[in-house]
Amino acid sequence: MPEGPGNRERGAFERDRARVLHSAALRRLAAKTQVVGPGDVADHGRHIPRTRLTHSLECAQIGREMGKALGCDPDLVETACLAHDLGHPPFGHNGEAVLNELAARCGGFEGNAQSLRLLTRLEAKVLAPGGGSAGLNLTRATLDSSLKYPWTSARGAKFGVYPDDLPVFDWIRRGAPEGRVSFEAQVMDWSDDVAYSVHDLEDALHSGHLTPALLRDPGQRREVCERTLKWYAPDASLTELEETLAGLLAAPLWPAGFAGTMADLVALKSLTSALIGRFCLAAQAATLAAYGPGLTRYRADLLVPRAVRLECALLKGVTAHYVMSRDDHHANQARQRELIAELASMIMLRAPESLEPALREAFTGAADDAARLRVVIDQIASLTDVSAVALHRALGARR
Repeated sequence: MPEGPGNRERGAFERDRARVLHSAALRRLAAKTQVVGPGDVADHGRHIPRTRLTHSLECAQIGREMGKALGCDPDLVETACLAHDLGHPPFGHNGEAVLNELAARCGGFEGNAQSLRLLTRLEAKVLAPGGGSAGLNLTRATLDSSLKYPWTSARGAKFGVYPDDLPVFDWIRRGAPEGRVSFEAQVMDWSDDVAYSVHDLEDALHSGHLTPALLRDPGQRREVCERTLKWYAPDASLTELEETLAGLLAAPLWPAGFAGTMADLVALKSLTSALIGRFCLAAQAATLAAYGPGLTRYRADLLVPRAVRLECALLKGVTAHYVMSRDDHHANQARQRELIAELASMIMLRAPESLEPALREAFTGAADDAARLRVVIDQIASLTDVSAVALHRALGARR
């Protein structure tokens, strides 16, 4: 499709980056919680916890630098990083799980597949010749770089495309090795892991749920390793994880305490910078040693040393243990799941009027109940945490 008005001198990947950066879907991430909510932080004045948007921006910065060092087009990798979480629904992975149950009759729900749907269909930028939306009308390379899971749900719980989006998926993947993730998407994926493992740890310390003293206790370290083994590193042994965590905590930059003083804040920033550098440089060195420079598309795989992968997994395990596994967190998640289920029923009951105007035509023109359900799921997935609660309240008041 023609680019339309705009800067004719910029490259295709620069254009793609601008389109994602200016998208409504990216802005909505500002009101979607990452791990720690705004009311969950002790130091309200200085530290604001990450949202999905700030996480995506940090992921993009990491990915751009790492991709450039490896020979990728930096705009291409940055755009994939900016787009990687667009499909996340309200309440994060908790919302994703309940929407997957609700969407069983129309192909399920997965945040990565929803991201593809947003980029190619739901975001408003370009209309196709037949009058339907072409989404942001991005290049094939950019869309392929955003695909962490280039396969359908037939392959497993994590997938990148719904059945009714297969035509555009097939266009994106034409000529690509079946099931193989592009090199740029692998860089994006590792940048995502690095960003959230390190920065969620930082937010956990600011929230007060985690203190350095806890990790000096052997029993606490074992519990963290057990959770990491279950959630993030099933191919490791408990002994291997305990040894890796002990080595990580022995690093000179690891804080002895955290009381929020200026010295503490500076030390914590030094730690996060050192961890990001450690994780990225290890992957860069291993990959370049194996393949040489100038790596793009399907010429190589990103190689991350096992020890570094386990360190990253352990940081995720720390946050999971001290933030995501709290009793009040579980109770809040149960309320969120109930709200989304009720919201789906109320929207379907009052559709198409309960849908935003841009989705009503798709609902009325849907071929069957499964297609209508998909439109309702699209509506809920587009909501932020706050707007989901507000819409639930508004529709409930009309009963």
